[in-house]
Amino acid sequence: MHDIVVAVVLGLIEGITEFLPISSTGHLLLAEHFLGSQTDLFNAVIQCGAVLAVVVVFQERLRKLMRCWRDGESRDYLLKLALAFFITGSVGLVLKKLGLKLPHDPKPVAIATLVGGILFLVVEKWLKGRPSSSEVTWTLAAAIGAAQLLAPVFPGASRSGTTILMGLALGLSRPAAAEFSFLLGIPTLLSVGGLEISQALRHPEGPAVNWMVLGIGTFVAAVMAFVAVKWLLRYVQHNSFESFGWYRIVLGVLILFLVR
Repeated sequence: MHDIVVAVVLGLIEGITEFLPISSTGHLLLAEHFLGSQTDLFNAVIQCGAVLAVVVVFQERLRKLMRCWRDGESRDYLLKLALAFFITGSVGLVLKKLGLKLPHDPKPVAIATLVGGILFLVVEKWLKGRPSSSEVTWTLAAAIGAAQLLAPVFPGASRSGTTILMGLALGLSRPAAAEFSFLLGIPTLLSVGGLEISQALRHPEGPAVNWMVLGIGTFVAAVMAFVAVKWLLRYVQHNSFESFGWYRIVLGVLILFLVR
């Protein structure tokens, strides 16, 4: 029963935080401090559950892009997503071959979470009164793809946080920045999750996998990600990201003081 409760709690946290710009790594680190650490396979599978929920949220948008891929606007958008994914994937593979791993020390995660919160406040203040655009340019797509690399290099920075911040800083509107970040997250996170799952199955570590518990955590993560993404897409229509900035600052401080 305890394992099921832990899976539900971690699924809730993963689903809510994976696509909100508040650092899923920071939240899971804080949760696992109290609930115990999980296997890489568990974390990778529930992350994929959260990603699949986003596919459901954007199913109409994705259908339109695929159905009208010959249309200039749809083709360009797909190619820009592909460019951003290529930049992240190619450099990410190099970093992985160089031995980049998530740190066990919570301090860098806390600092990255804290700094990201401050940057949201700074960028939002700088944006006040400035015009924004809903068009994702080629330069923007490349910059957002590069921004994704900050998440594995500085865990706690948040993949969605870095990509949304980059979009905002370069003049993209909040809804457009959130949409591009979410759509880019689908191939990015599924490929990373698939690689981690493959490696975890080939080289299992720790206790045997309880597939029922894993399935429960994945289901909860998928449901909560669906709710969180739908909510954020409505929220950014009329609100800024300042509240997320303050939230991240509080979270970073909590990690610094609570997780040793």
